[in-house]
Amino acid sequence: MTISITLKVNGATHQLSIDTRTTLLDALREHLGLTGAKKGCDHGQCGACTVLLDGRRVNSCLAFAVAHQDAEIVTIEGLADGERLHPLQRLFIEHDAFQCGYCTPGQICSAAGMLREVEAGWPSAVSADLNAEHITLSDDEIRERMSGNLCRCAAYANIVPAIAAAMQNRSPKEVTR
Repeated sequence: MTISITLKVNGATHQLSIDTRTTLLDALREHLGLTGAKKGCDHGQCGACTVLLDGRRVNSCLAFAVAHQDAEIVTIEGLADGERLHPLQRLFIEHDAFQCGYCTPGQICSAAGMLREVEAGWPSAVSADLNAEHITLSDDEIRERMSGNLCRCAAYANIVPAIAAAMQNRSPKEVTR
């Protein structure tokens, strides 16, 4: 069954006619030509398809497009401000936090969502104090929070420092805008 929907992606409104079973990932890639989010496993296990949905990170391969008509969807293409890269994009480049680059868009979107979670005070499984007002992003904290995003090239040694650098000398709001 095909229906018409409206999606707000990267600040632009798009009218689409899609099958009701179309995932958000397929709507982005096949209908809107936004190929930053990758189809890795198509089962929500690798994180290559991570986008921000109302500021929260989601695996777009598990979300039906029809369920998100009123949501604010941001893909890797929408993180930059024109020619000015998002701080996380710049830091991934500076820290050489990618090899083949396939997982990088999902890693960066996930990191942006994760930093919002930290800003909101959400603890993780490795947080020492679940009631702490301020969360310190140790390497272990970053690894735990990013564990849903896999890198087959094993660039983790550079991904973790890139994310840690995003928090140095910046407020979370500057990094997660």
